[in-house]
Amino acid sequence: MSFKYKNILVVGGTSGIGEALAARLVENGSKVIVVGRRQEKLDSFVEKHGKDKAQSIQFDITNLDKIPSFAEDVMKSYPEVDCVFLNSGIQRPFDFSKPETVDKKILYEEFNTNYLAYLHLVLAFTPYLQKSDKATSFIFTTSGLALVPMIRAPNYCASKAALHSFILVLREQLKDGPGNIDVIEIFPPAVQTELHDEKHQPDIKDGHKMGMPLNEFTNDTWAGMTAGKNQIPVGTAVKSFESWEQERQKMFFGMKQAMEKMMKQHSQ
Repeated sequence: MSFKYKNILVVGGTSGIGEALAARLVENGSKVIVVGRRQEKLDSFVEKHGKDKAQSIQFDITNLDKIPSFAEDVMKSYPEVDCVFLNSGIQRPFDFSKPETVDKKILYEEFNTNYLAYLHLVLAFTPYLQKSDKATSFIFTTSGLALVPMIRAPNYCASKAALHSFILVLREQLKDGPGNIDVIEIFPPAVQTELHDEKHQPDIKDGHKMGMPLNEFTNDTWAGMTAGKNQIPVGTAVKSFESWEQERQKMFFGMKQAMEKMMKQHSQ
């Protein structure tokens, strides 16, 4: 089975997971528009894959008030976009037992990047996807840490857990239309990327060597994407997802049904 979306906007596509999956999309016949802050990285991606297959836009998604105009410009320039792939993310260590070490500016930047910007992007792009006469989708990169947090990165884990809960609800809200919008979530484990680099987490040496090899992660994720799955846990995230997370989601759907029944009774 092939991946059915052919014109993908990849937000956070200049390094690591985003760049690897954007490249895999191009290799398999899709056209991509990569979005990121670093112009040199954007230029490098387009040069590598060719302007007939790849375009780029420089944009910082933490400029929340500029996201509506960004989405408008994207859809005017690339009206054929049928998939918005939201992959941007940063991870920083925080120790709340030592409040004096917690830089609130970095704390807010992490939460804006990993969560609030995603909400703004969904609000901005949903009207365009709802008007499409073809199948469309949002793809989100969350984390296995959305399911089981780790001690060193409490804000990162909280942002990913919040995003995961939001995605569960969004999928249900969008499924009955208007439009035909699928909602896909990828749960990476620790992957060998610059997310853990010393530049960003100075207490870790050779952080880019931590975790699952990027190519192995990309292969496993691509297998889930081409199989049409809308939830794709990879590596160590599989165990968490297949055990208690599936039970949690049964409770989520049980509560959804109970709420629908209650609202129906009270609307009569």
